[in-house]
Amino acid sequence: MKKYATVSEYMADLPQMQKNVVKIMQELLADAAPEAEETISYNMPAIKQNGKVLVYFDAGKNQLGFYPTADPIVAFADQLKEFHTSKGAIQIPYDRPLPVKLIREIVAFRVEQVTGK
Repeated sequence: MKKYATVSEYMADLPQMQKNVVKIMQELLADAAPEAEETISYNMPAIKQNGKVLVYFDAGKNQLGFYPTADPIVAFADQLKEFHTSKGAIQIPYDRPLPVKLIREIVAFRVEQVTGK
């Protein structure tokens, strides 16, 4: 498996449709957490703040994997009913629009957890 150093490198290897979704997610996360920095962690795009990863995401074959850690999965369980979830992951099928408002709320939740604000 290729190891990525930057999100740009990661995106360069994606098919166009997935690249488009990742670009939208990248912009959404930059807007939702303007003080966070983009990074690669576990070979996936991620954003971190105060040295801690807020969320990860990954372009799978049929869905975007969104990994906000376990706490938001529990905290937003009612809003996540229409998605397949596991302990720390949300699968967002490509044939559905990104749940922008929900992603923003989850990122805000994680920023609060990491910063105490």
